[in-house]
Amino acid sequence: MKTVLVTGSNGLLGQKITEQVLADQGVNLIATNRGENKYPIKEGYVYEQMDILDTEQVKTVLEKYRPNALIHTAAMTNVDTCHEQNEACWNLNVKATAFLASLCEKLGIHFIYVSTDFVYDGLNGPYQEEDEPKPVSFYGESKLEGERVTQQMKGNWAIVRTILVYGILKDMSRSNIILWAKGALEKGVPINVVNDQWRMPTLAEDLAKACLLIVEHEAKGVYHISGKDMMSIAELVRRVARFWNLDEGLITEVSSDTLAQEAKRPQKTGFILDKAMTDLNYQPHSFEEGLALVKDQLAVSSLP
Repeated sequence: MKTVLVTGSNGLLGQKITEQVLADQGVNLIATNRGENKYPIKEGYVYEQMDILDTEQVKTVLEKYRPNALIHTAAMTNVDTCHEQNEACWNLNVKATAFLASLCEKLGIHFIYVSTDFVYDGLNGPYQEEDEPKPVSFYGESKLEGERVTQQMKGNWAIVRTILVYGILKDMSRSNIILWAKGALEKGVPINVVNDQWRMPTLAEDLAKACLLIVEHEAKGVYHISGKDMMSIAELVRRVARFWNLDEGLITEVSSDTLAQEAKRPQKTGFILDKAMTDLNYQPHSFEEGLALVKDQLAVSSLP
């Protein structure tokens, strides 16, 4: 049985990986994050406090467990925060990644780096893995540089690019677009939503499954992992409204230019998923299937 270490285990993706490991017991899991463990179940895996910016702590933990694979989910992902806090973003998304990659090379660990569609400029989406990245934001630049340091490893590595991840946890430290839209519309709050950006939203369970499939298959190289439905952000929010029978009249469609966002976003990303489907047998949920899963989880959650 393989041992897998996950960074950022308190995040949405990290907790979904823990959930899937506990459900099928296919690997020995070492969950790591800065601070206390937020996952509600504490048995069936090991939790270690590990700040990825603390190189001595990282070295100690990795040498202690010597996992077969490391899934690196920890990152600064807020596009505007990365724009405002360049140094903090670079330290987390690039320097910490470079140290992890070098340590994995030294210890013979399969390094799996979670990246983003924001490495692209959005002018020619949907994209294949071989398409040339061209980020338009500092966040995108930092994640692309994380990809570069990963690709420079002499050992085994994989890069998982993904898009607009959504889902719920029992203890959500931050929201995502589905929960934001649902929450606002249920309260009767009018919302402005851009109609000139297109994405393929990704269910967190699908992304977690893909990461574990990469471990299982010992897959190498770049993989595009997302949902299968392309839609504008406005259409996404309308589909959320229709799914929960909420008032679409509260939704006003606007262009990106009207929002005071300092960091630029790519216009149309989206992925061609053929490689992941062929190599990994990756089978993502449709958007409505993903919403149905979220609905079921909300029914047993403390979230509204």
